[in-house]
Amino acid sequence: MDIKYAFWNNKGGTGKTSLAFQSIIRYAEEHPQKRILAIDVCPQANLSELLLGGLNNNGSEKLLARQGLVPRCSIGGYFQLRLPSPYTPPNFSAQDFITRPADYNSSISGNIDLICGDPLLELQANAVNTLANNQIPGTNPWVAVVDWLKDFLDQVDDQYDTVFLDLNPSFSLYTQIALASCDRIVLPVMADDSSRRAIQNAFSLVYGLKLPSEIYAAYAFATKLKAAGRELPKIHLIVKNRLTQYMGAASAYAAVLHAIEKDVEMLLQTHPDIFSVSTVKECFVEVRDFQTTGVVAFAKGLPFSKVKVGKQSINGHRVQVKSDYLVNARDAIDILVAKL
Repeated sequence: MDIKYAFWNNKGGTGKTSLAFQSIIRYAEEHPQKRILAIDVCPQANLSELLLGGLNNNGSEKLLARQGLVPRCSIGGYFQLRLPSPYTPPNFSAQDFITRPADYNSSISGNIDLICGDPLLELQANAVNTLANNQIPGTNPWVAVVDWLKDFLDQVDDQYDTVFLDLNPSFSLYTQIALASCDRIVLPVMADDSSRRAIQNAFSLVYGLKLPSEIYAAYAFATKLKAAGRELPKIHLIVKNRLTQYMGAASAYAAVLHAIEKDVEMLLQTHPDIFSVSTVKECFVEVRDFQTTGVVAFAKGLPFSKVKVGKQSINGHRVQVKSDYLVNARDAIDILVAKL
């Protein structure tokens, strides 16, 4: 595998899954020779529903059918397999847990495979956390459990070129399992103060920066991963998402985004090792609100390249996709994908 990207923010509502969906498909369209694996590490499994057809094309029903197989064809199914064997990988076939979205949604490129999301993750969370915190002489249980996804990817290393993970807006242990397996993080933010705080929280959670007390340092994700000789994922992109076309230079929104840029600029100077880029300009990308274009795309499970201009029926309502809005949405995703 060349590289593994995680779309993550511990704050919800930043448009993480919608960005991941469009970015993964566009990346696959622009790199048809590459094999792409999308991993939905989120109990809501919205990325999976979109890839399998969206609301209007029975994506949810198709997802339930995959989760109903034996073994369960999802990330939850794989974790279920690991619960009795948490510290040593059992014999398994990765293909039992992989779905080809193009078999269910003809708008998806054939070079994308998917490990479906699963609400089972929330039920498994307590058990996984207990297993990771056991005290076993001669074994590091936390590292063994955090490596579950790495164990899976090691089996398919020669089958895929690029991996994309869509993560839950939390720092649950299953989110840590996903982050420990990836190389780079794409961090969507909104133009509000809560997003600025969320970025600061993200750097604390992943890299142990500005912890409120030294007491937490020994238990920090970064401390434990580094102690195991493992590298932390690096921040690759911060996406200013859902910007409106009415944002003027003097608006409160612009002021917040400028403050976020200043925060990141300072971190680039003091902790350059946690970034895969060296300048603020490389780190940020702007994406306007997708508006009706996004509504149509996500209802039908469509990449922007397949969305048509004009009036369309969505859930019994007539909506109109305007040409300039569609162009804006496509251009924004193209700019983001060009930085991957």
